[in-house]
Amino acid sequence: MYVLLDGVGDLPHPDLNGLTPLEAATSPNLDELAHRGIMGKVIPVGIGIAPQSDIAVFNMLGYDFKGEKYVGRGVIEIIGSGIDFVDGDLALRGNFATVNKSGMIIDRRAGRDIEREEAAELCRYLEESARFSDPHVSMKIVPTVGHRVIVRFRHSKISLSERITNTDPAYEKKNGIGIARMSVGSMHVMNSIAEDNDESSILSASIVNEFTQQCVILSNSHVVNVNRISKNKKPMNIILLRDPGTRLPSLKPISQKHGITASSIVDMPVEIGIARTLGIHSISAGGIDGFETKAEETAKLLQTFDLVYVHLKGPDEFGHDGNAVGKKENIENIDSRFFGTLLHNLVDNNVSFIISGDHSTPCIKKAHSDDPVPLLISGNNIRNDGSKRFTESFASRGSLGLLYGANVLSTAIKIMKEASSN
Repeated sequence: MYVLLDGVGDLPHPDLNGLTPLEAATSPNLDELAHRGIMGKVIPVGIGIAPQSDIAVFNMLGYDFKGEKYVGRGVIEIIGSGIDFVDGDLALRGNFATVNKSGMIIDRRAGRDIEREEAAELCRYLEESARFSDPHVSMKIVPTVGHRVIVRFRHSKISLSERITNTDPAYEKKNGIGIARMSVGSMHVMNSIAEDNDESSILSASIVNEFTQQCVILSNSHVVNVNRISKNKKPMNIILLRDPGTRLPSLKPISQKHGITASSIVDMPVEIGIARTLGIHSISAGGIDGFETKAEETAKLLQTFDLVYVHLKGPDEFGHDGNAVGKKENIENIDSRFFGTLLHNLVDNNVSFIISGDHSTPCIKKAHSDDPVPLLISGNNIRNDGSKRFTESFASRGSLGLLYGANVLSTAIKIMKEASSN
């Protein structure tokens, strides 16, 4: 049983009397698992890297992309969304955001109160209305969850290039990996710049910039935004683009890499895309907040598969909003409704647990950070190392020490095998 709590890692916060949300939370079920396990800290991707969820999850499943270039989050979300894509297309992840007349970004998520119908209507309008100076360019825009969208550009004559920069100023990319900028002041929409002086890169940056310029013009007067403004909501008048990619990935399936059968319960396109890329059976269960349903389905899957990976989104949202109290309450909710239900429904008492986060999202930073995340490996015959709670403080003094994300699953499998043989 492998649970990743999205963005769960945090730092002490004044609203919680100097505790982290994990430390302040009442979490008896996680505490019970900690009493039966050992702990440590994890650097998900690398020292000094504040990773996005895609590359962090890949690493936490054992794929570190050392020696090979990552295809980019845009492509992974395309795969997770089931959108037609071939090598040479250009895929980017997008955020509906709010900008003022000078191009300053007021809110990178347009208030985080976007209805599915609003996003679908605006995406449809932009796709139908945007025009490009090159007549061979076509575009597909698909809303996914909340403020999130996928944009795919296609050129009928030449292959497009991923060697361009983001228009979203909060993220940069290194070797295809999207990395959160940890220090961003006032944010303006960026121009995409070609990183190579060739026709494909220059054309790709030009296409992105033409779309960005038209996006503001077309969106501002649309009825969706007129209605939002009348209700004192922030308009969805820009799509910030990041993490370009132009090729499908080819990775060893997880069954071959770790010698296990694996299933997953995932909701977001990026996690669905990762599962499909790695050959992991996947289902959605109960929606993002349907913790009881997810727990019940997990218990069933554990009767069939060696590994069940569950990704729970909640903590990350509160971290981005800077809401430490809300993050604490969300952790308590997950402990009671997911872990409590799961422990009650387990048929096999020999189930072992790996519990961690994909990255830290400290409330005081309102962004992903390079801070380590706690790791718990728990199960029968695993000798407790003195850990009593799933918190950053117990992780800091746990017997596992400091690990890199790409080593977590193989380390846990080894520990569990040794424990079962005792």
